[in-house]
Amino acid sequence: MTIICCGSMIMKENTISVAEAKKHFSDLLGQVAYKKKRILITKRGRPMARIIPAEANPDHLVDAQGWLDNDDPFFDVIDHIVQERQKHVPRILQETNGNECTF
Repeated sequence: MTIICCGSMIMKENTISVAEAKKHFSDLLGQVAYKKKRILITKRGRPMARIIPAEANPDHLVDAQGWLDNDDPFFDVIDHIVQERQKHVPRILQETNGNECTF
């Protein structure tokens, strides 16, 4: 069993083989849904999949609020990148001599 800390929540993670998961899948779903357990499914000792409660959201950078001020220069750089990408013509649409194709 592995213990995972997600923010202020601590979740226990059980590891089970694919064969055992197939035999006890309904029971595993109940443990995940009602006991809020996380289950890592392995094949020959290698992680293959993870079953987590539906309402459990993994920590993600998008969820971080307030880590940059609205006037941070980072946003200017990102805006510039987005503007330049809009001007970009993919190679597949360019002729071999470097000119743009016209359709």
